[in-house]
Amino acid sequence: MSSGLQPFLSDAIVALRAPTQVWSSRTGDLGAQPIDGVYHGDTRFIREAELTYTVDGAASSPEPISVAEVSASTVEFGALLRGIDDRWPDPKVRLLRTRTVSAGAVRERLTVRSHLEASVSTTLRLRLAPDLTPLQDVKAGEPHSRDWRAERHEAGARVTGDGATMTLSAPDARIDVGDAVTLEWDVTCPEHGEWSAEWTATLDDPALVVRAGSPEPRWTGTDASAAVPTEIHVDPRLRRWSERALSDLDALRLALPHHPEDEFLAAGAPWFFTLFGRDSLWAARLLLPHDAGIAASTLRVLARLQGTATDPATAEQPGKILHELRAGQFVMPGEGIVLPPVYYGTVDATPLWVALLAEASRAGMPKAEVRALIPHLRAALDWIVTSAGDDGFLDYVDETGHGLSNQGWKDSGDSIQWRDGTLAEGPIALCEVQGYAYEAAMAGADLLDSLGEAGAEPLRVWAQGLRTRFAERFWVTTPEGTYPAIALDRDGRPVDTLTSNIGHLLGTGILDPDQERSIARLLTGASMSSGFGLRTMSTDAAGYWPLSYHGGSVWPHDAAIVARGMARAGCRDEALAIVDGLLAAAESFDFRMPELYAGDARSDTPLPAPYPAACRPQAWSAAAAIACLEIVRSV
Repeated sequence: MSSGLQPFLSDAIVALRAPTQVWSSRTGDLGAQPIDGVYHGDTRFIREAELTYTVDGAASSPEPISVAEVSASTVEFGALLRGIDDRWPDPKVRLLRTRTVSAGAVRERLTVRSHLEASVSTTLRLRLAPDLTPLQDVKAGEPHSRDWRAERHEAGARVTGDGATMTLSAPDARIDVGDAVTLEWDVTCPEHGEWSAEWTATLDDPALVVRAGSPEPRWTGTDASAAVPTEIHVDPRLRRWSERALSDLDALRLALPHHPEDEFLAAGAPWFFTLFGRDSLWAARLLLPHDAGIAASTLRVLARLQGTATDPATAEQPGKILHELRAGQFVMPGEGIVLPPVYYGTVDATPLWVALLAEASRAGMPKAEVRALIPHLRAALDWIVTSAGDDGFLDYVDETGHGLSNQGWKDSGDSIQWRDGTLAEGPIALCEVQGYAYEAAMAGADLLDSLGEAGAEPLRVWAQGLRTRFAERFWVTTPEGTYPAIALDRDGRPVDTLTSNIGHLLGTGILDPDQERSIARLLTGASMSSGFGLRTMSTDAAGYWPLSYHGGSVWPHDAAIVARGMARAGCRDEALAIVDGLLAAAESFDFRMPELYAGDARSDTPLPAPYPAACRPQAWSAAAAIACLEIVRSV
C-alpha cells in the first residue's frame, strides 16, 4: 500500500508508552488504515493484526460496539460474537480485547463473556503480519518493509530483521509461522461465565538513541484535581482535560540511554518519539507549575548535547541547543529535506533553554543543580548575543539546501508570508525570537546576579539595545491595525501579516504595557480568535486557510503560550477568553487535544474540524492544559 501521502490519524486509536505505540481502527484490528501498526522507536514491527472467530467452520469478524481508552497506555475494545449467540435480540456473547502498551512490549488480553444458559465454543484466530518498515517511510506514505524472517520460539515465535527482534508469546495458543504468524485458541465459554487468554509481543531495536523513562508513574489524572484547592471553582472540563493530559504526558517520558535518571518529554506520537529541543522545552515550561523536576532534567539532557563546534552540515554552533535527535538520517520525500541524526536547525531553542533555567530556578530547582549548569548558561547567552546579525536581530537561514527552510516553531516551508500571500525570503528574523532573546538575556543576567556570578550588566545593556531596535524596526500598520510584523525578511523589511507569533511577545518584557494590551485586544478579535482558540494567521491575510498547517489552523500549545503571556501582562479577560475557546475544543476532542485543528469560526460550526494528519498525543498540546489550569488559578 503506497500513496505518497502522509497518513491521516484523526480516526485512529492509539495506545502508547514511549518509545512504543500501537495504532489501530476502532475494531482493535490493524491494517485497514495506512498508520496502523505496532511501532517501537523508528520501526513498525507489525503492519496487520486481524482477529476472527469461527461460525460453522467459517471465519467471521467480531462486531465492534465500544472503545474505552482507559489510559494513555491501555485501550479496551468491545465487540459482539452474534454468530454463536442465541436467537433472541439481546446480545449475550461479548468479546473484550484489552490492549496494554509498555516500553518495548504490547500485551493483549482476549476475554469472551457469555450470558447463555449453555456453554458455547468457537475458535479465535489472530493473524499477525510482521513488517519492519522505517517510521519515516510510513510518514511519507511510501512504506517499504525490510526483509524479515520468522521462526518458532519456545511458546511463541520470533521475528528478526536488520538487527531488530520481535518475540511473540502465546502460551495457550497454537502457532503457525509462514508469511504471517497465526495464533489460534480453542474457546469453550461456560454458561454465565467467561474465558480468557493473552498474547504478548516483546520488541527490541538496538539502533534506538532514546530509552523509556522510569516505569513508575510520574503523574496521574488525580494529580490535576489535587493541584486545585477545593475552594477554587474550576470548570470541570479543565479538570478532565488536565487529567487526560497528565496521563498522556506520563506516557511520553523518555531518557537518553546513558542518563536514565534525567527524563524529558518526547514531542509526540506517532512521528516524534524522540528529543526535540523546542518542543521538549516548551512542554516542560508549560508543565512547570505542576512539576519543576521535569524542567530540570530536560535542561540537563539538552545541556549534554549543546553545540561545541561550528558545522554547517548539522547547523551546530558553540552554545546552541539542538533541534532534534534521531537514530539515523531523516528524509522527507517530496520536500527535499534531509536532516542529519543530530540536527541544530532551530533559532529559538537556545533562548528558550535560558528562560526555562531561570524559571525553574525561581520555581525551586535546587541551587546546586542550577549552579552546575552555569557553564552551559554562559555558552547559550554567548550564542544569543554573538548570533545576532549585522542588524542586531537573531535570524536564520538554511545553509545546506536540504535542511529546514524555516527554523522557528512554525517550521513549514510556507509559514512566513506577507499579507498578499507571497513567501518571505531569508534570512528571516522572527518577532517572537527577539522576545525570547530579550527575556533570556534579562533573566540570565538576574540568574547570574543571584548566584554571585559576573557578567550580568553587559547582558542587560545588550537586551535594552535589542528592545530599542525591535521598537524601531518591527512595527507595521495595516487595515487590521498596528502590531509587530511576524518577521524581518532578508532585506530587513517587516513582513506584515498578522499572526499568533506576536502573542509570544507578551510577558517577555520586550513590549511596554500599552503595546501588550493592544496586542491582546487584537488577538482576541474576530480575525484571530476562532472561538476554539487562537488562529495561527488572520482571516484577513491572503494566505489564510483554516486547514493550513501554520496559516490559519489552531495549535493548542500556541494559544496556551499566548494566554499565559496575556496573564503575565495583566490582560486577564483576554487570557480567559483564549482558555474558554481551548476548553470548547478540548471537549470536542474528548479531552485529548491534537497537535492542531482547523481554524473555522465557532459561530459557523459547533465543533472544530480535525486536521486529519495531526499528531496526538503531542507533549506541548497536552501541557497546554496545565498552563490553562494555572491561568485560571492565578487570575
